[in-house]
Amino acid sequence: MIQSVTRRIMLLDTASLYFRAYFGVPESVRAPDGTPVNAVRGLLDFIARLVADHHPDDLVACLDEDWRPAWRVALIPSYKAHRVAEEHAEGPDAETVPDTLSPQVPIIDAVLDALGIARVGAPGYEADDVIGTLAGRAAGPVDIVTGDRDLFQLIDDARGVRVLYPVKGMSTLTGFDGAALRAKYGVDGSSYADLALLRGDPSDGLPGVAGIGEKTAARLLDQFGDLAGILAAVDDPRATLTATQRKRLTEARDYLAVAPTVVRVATDVALPPHDAALPTAPRDPEALDALNARWGLGGSLTRLLSALQR
Repeated sequence: MIQSVTRRIMLLDTASLYFRAYFGVPESVRAPDGTPVNAVRGLLDFIARLVADHHPDDLVACLDEDWRPAWRVALIPSYKAHRVAEEHAEGPDAETVPDTLSPQVPIIDAVLDALGIARVGAPGYEADDVIGTLAGRAAGPVDIVTGDRDLFQLIDDARGVRVLYPVKGMSTLTGFDGAALRAKYGVDGSSYADLALLRGDPSDGLPGVAGIGEKTAARLLDQFGDLAGILAAVDDPRATLTATQRKRLTEARDYLAVAPTVVRVATDVALPPHDAALPTAPRDPEALDALNARWGLGGSLTRLLSALQR
């Protein structure tokens, strides 16, 4: 009898991680020509540590093909609006990115490709949606690595889905499973999206419900089960809502009607074919050598190659 092998997949919220690497590694880390490569080297070191510490069988660098999808903006126009550097009638808007980070992103892409680490995105979708789709398809345990709390909604102990959340830059990771999420926020993964949309999130331009903070949102979800239960309670004079809560939830009905579609990650995105298997050797050694010489990747690349050889 042939037994199936359960594979552990690691899903990287790539932009979230290279932003953290950029701000966590000094800009004095530069290529031979003086170009800053702090985000590149910081990300390579971080991936090396993730591979060495958590031993994934598969690894996918998930991409924002559209960091501010039009279908989300159509429902909540303020969605990430404060982060728009330039609006484009055709294609995604340009995001505000530090001047010395933007040139590093193509280098990151090229290095990952030369290594053979899968990069996966989908037109019209964020990396969160790619992660949600791949996590839903996974047959084995899933480690989601992100600095974005929105992905806490995917935590699922029954399926072995957890989030590894960087704190203090890139130096410390906090693992969130169901127990850790309940201890921190008072909800399970299945309720986190409802908590987030009630609480709101200024970093994403989500207004939330006035007067409903994180703790109040958690109490309401514990009491009424989910957003639908809370809205049913608003219409039930016997429900134990305060007059202020009832008023503010009533005033926010239009927002609450569309917010779930915006906040909940998509889990059915059509993704391009890709090989998620973690490479043990570079896919294109010559290209990698050239990138190393051009950009001075040094010990960061050496450490990642060593981790991949495992």
